[in-house]
Amino acid sequence: MNRTLMLLGSFFGLTAVIIGAFATHGLEPLLTTKQLSSFETGVKYQIYHAFLLLFLSLSQKILPRQKRILLYMICLGIVLFSGSIYGLATNQYSSFDFTTIALITPVGGSLLIISWMMLFVYSFKHKEE
Repeated sequence: MNRTLMLLGSFFGLTAVIIGAFATHGLEPLLTTKQLSSFETGVKYQIYHAFLLLFLSLSQKILPRQKRILLYMICLGIVLFSGSIYGLATNQYSSFDFTTIALITPVGGSLLIISWMMLFVYSFKHKEE
């Protein structure tokens, strides 16, 4: 489980840097300030949660079953939240109309919020030795 968390945390961190660099150098002339700001929000949340996955991979306090649940919640949250923001910000350059699925953005955000709440509860319940 720790290896999977480390690999996915590294993957999401890597892709956040690549996507952020692409936005800065490739999309900046094409997007409005508001669209670019929205896109950057997606990148920030992706990298924050990549760090969370890396933290979980190193944590000895969270049980493997709890880590697995958090892994699924965080990964799905990143894909839905950040992914939909990327699509919405660049919608005019896509053949798919991302506004038709715009409601998945708050679903992804909710999954990320719930993940943090679950981590809090898991940590609260953990007894110090």
